[in-house]
Amino acid sequence: GLRAIRFRPFNHTGPGQSDTYVVSDFARQVAEILSGKREPVIHVGNLEAERDFLDVRDVVRAYATAAIRVSETGPDCVYNIASGRPRRIRDILDAFIVQSGIDIEVREDLAKRRPNEIPIAYGDASKARAELNWTPLVPFEQTLADVLGYWRRACSPR
Repeated sequence: GLRAIRFRPFNHTGPGQSDTYVVSDFARQVAEILSGKREPVIHVGNLEAERDFLDVRDVVRAYATAAIRVSETGPDCVYNIASGRPRRIRDILDAFIVQSGIDIEVREDLAKRRPNEIPIAYGDASKARAELNWTPLVPFEQTLADVLGYWRRACSPR
């Protein structure tokens, strides 16, 4: 009798996320460079991997929508929460460098590479679109700007 809904959220990010995740890690490094706390060099792992990224605010909206709208649940009540679009990690880094407005050197750090990295991962959220009337609304460029803004505030002298 338990009403349960399962979600498979793909990579999501947003302001305030830990820098143990790639988007936030890049933004923190750029913010530290901009604040003069580090040299203009970013250390990276595999930039060729492609992932399906969403803004965390869109993910939370999917959860809230399901909590309010879905009345019938069962074993097939599973929703992928995804943009359906793989984004290359290098493109995300390049976007942050463009936002910084300065030249930043990119250096590969073998310690940041994962031994069993999957080259491309993205999801199909058509069921969430059809049954929850959910679709991502926050443009990814806005997400990146918000994440960098968060880290710029966190790294600025107080």
